[in-house]
Amino acid sequence: MSDVKLVSVNLLAFVDQGEVGTDPYRIDRDGSPYVAVGDGGVVLGLRLGDSVFAHAGDHAAPGACLVHPHDDARRAVVGLACLGNRVTVRTGDAVGAIGAVLGKRGGGERVIAVFAPEVLERLRPNDQVAITSRGQGAPSLRSDVVQMNIAPRARPLLGIETKDGLISVGVRTTLSSRQVGNGIGRPMAMWDVDLQVDAEHSAAGLCLGDVVAITDLDARTNAGYRRGWLSIGVVVHGASPQPGHGPGVTIVLSGPATSFLVHDEGAQHQGLTEERLLSIAGLED
Repeated sequence: MSDVKLVSVNLLAFVDQGEVGTDPYRIDRDGSPYVAVGDGGVVLGLRLGDSVFAHAGDHAAPGACLVHPHDDARRAVVGLACLGNRVTVRTGDAVGAIGAVLGKRGGGERVIAVFAPEVLERLRPNDQVAITSRGQGAPSLRSDVVQMNIAPRARPLLGIETKDGLISVGVRTTLSSRQVGNGIGRPMAMWDVDLQVDAEHSAAGLCLGDVVAITDLDARTNAGYRRGWLSIGVVVHGASPQPGHGPGVTIVLSGPATSFLVHDEGAQHQGLTEERLLSIAGLED
């Protein structure tokens, strides 16, 4: 399968507005109401490398969320877009600017795209973008491990490589599937999983762009518990006050734990950066 050639698909998407219902309040895990800030749309002042707990936001992503107004097209945008794909702004004040797909999130089926801060400031809801999608169906570094949601050329950005026949990867931390909330049972080609953690617990140093490992989670298709399995993902959005929600992780690898060589790097971990992600967005496939 290593000689399989991937096709690229040009996708049309639109910069998200973000929505609020007739009642602006959500209820946090302690039963108190709050107004959600940063759930969708264009979020300013939040960058890869920032702590997922440092801002008073709800599922806030470091960039712009991309959607499509028609349901089937929207699902195609989310299902086909992969980390590292090029995003080109086609209309509006930022026309011609280049960004890159970071990941995706459920609860509205949105693609998260990273742009330079000066580009984000010029983006407006309903600006058209083109995503050059490529990566779904790519062969993994091992036949028993499924790769998804990542362009093959983006693997080095996450430090994913083979060593002694195993997939080697450094992570900020390793978490248990018991800490996974929203996203369980959902198709991982179109969703992320939320981590039910807060700054007082084991993920206190978790940052946007970090790579994490989740034990006993089979995420090859619809995410669910499976003993002895392991999934690797990238943190793509910040924390949430809602019960069952939290920092979001887009899964990129899932397979038997025995197929991985995971290095828990803690505070020494170097997660994905805006500069490195954008550096591959303009390259030809």
